[in-house]
Amino acid sequence: MVQFQPTSTNLFLMFSRDKLVNQYWPRLRTCVESLTDEQIWWRPNPSSNSIGNLVLHLNGNVRQWLVNSFSKREDQRDRPAEFAATGEISGAELLAKLEWTIHEAEQTINRLSEADLIARYEIQGYNVYGLEAVYQVIEHFGLHYGQIAYITKMLKDQDLGFYKELSKTGRASS
Repeated sequence: MVQFQPTSTNLFLMFSRDKLVNQYWPRLRTCVESLTDEQIWWRPNPSSNSIGNLVLHLNGNVRQWLVNSFSKREDQRDRPAEFAATGEISGAELLAKLEWTIHEAEQTINRLSEADLIARYEIQGYNVYGLEAVYQVIEHFGLHYGQIAYITKMLKDQDLGFYKELSKTGRASS
């Protein structure tokens, strides 16, 4: 039996994959699925983004910074279009698009090595190490997932139940 030997590289990649695939993505999906298309595209004011804009933005970011950069694919992202969209895409379509990107991101993370993390990449005009690119995606996704959760709570006036295990003691159960 081969025993798992933790390294900084595989711990970082496992944690990153888990955050993106098993925590942020399912919770974001739960939020979007609970809303109507009208709610998904609601903006509190012209300077703010809708959930729909944020989902498009996350899809573009994950694809650009993680999937395409590590696969050496051409960058075709149209970032301004992510924020200009106003409701022409349904919630189900938004989720299907992001789900495919998350699937590709998971496959990408699964194949990364230490050499990939210390290599340099030109992404969105920035010259970064691979580790920085992965970290940027996970941190960025968490930031916008939090905005989506907040907007969902505000629109639905209910707790989303993502931390039920902490409700009695304030600590996760073993």
